[in-house]
Amino acid sequence: MLRLFLLAIGLLSSLGAETVQIPTMNFELSAPSSPQQLVSSLNVLVLLTILFLAPSMILVMTTFTRFVIVFGFLRQALGTQQVPPTQLLVMLALILTFFVMEPVGTKAYEAGIKPYIEEKIGYEEAFDKTALPFKNFMIRNTREKDLALFLRIRGMENPASVEEVPLSIIIPAFVISELKTAFEIGFLLFLPFLVIDMVVASILMSMGMMMLPPIMIALPFKILVFVLIDGWNLLIGNLIASIK
Repeated sequence: MLRLFLLAIGLLSSLGAETVQIPTMNFELSAPSSPQQLVSSLNVLVLLTILFLAPSMILVMTTFTRFVIVFGFLRQALGTQQVPPTQLLVMLALILTFFVMEPVGTKAYEAGIKPYIEEKIGYEEAFDKTALPFKNFMIRNTREKDLALFLRIRGMENPASVEEVPLSIIIPAFVISELKTAFEIGFLLFLPFLVIDMVVASILMSMGMMMLPPIMIALPFKILVFVLIDGWNLLIGNLIASIK
């Protein structure tokens, strides 16, 4: 490394008075000179905004919340600490989310994005048609009680159709509905493993092994039961089946 450094200094010194040409870059902001230039700039701005908001949209407009919370409850119920690792559970939740949301995304693309790219419709119509499949999906998986809560907070009357419900009402109602559903599934997951913990603790107490942690003994039995019933297949199948 030292030799390379000295060689580089020597080469720079040998240049002498020769002028080194450095390319210039222009970062000036100017007003658009034509409507087409303005539309192109707005297209870039919309695309960057969508890319920036994409992670948040995945969290609040899809089933990702339900999947990742249920997987977290499952790991706690098993008592396996960091196995499976969090990164793996998040990736599994993302894969299942894409699997479930693919038909909805296809409908949104065919209805709104594709006609807009082909310049058949404008911004507003493209947005409404793209959002409609996601609205229908979220409404199907949202409790009426949660939707009515946010309508009441805003002081809005009951809408006659899905098109009349704004996203600012549907999204928070959908999120709290997903949270409730995920916690209900998590409670059901805890029950069988809790029974195993109680049985193991009772047996250890009856044998006088007060100093032996029951969790250490129950863990292999919980893993064995989960494997014997093909737990991942059963859990994921029922999770997907619970989505309307």
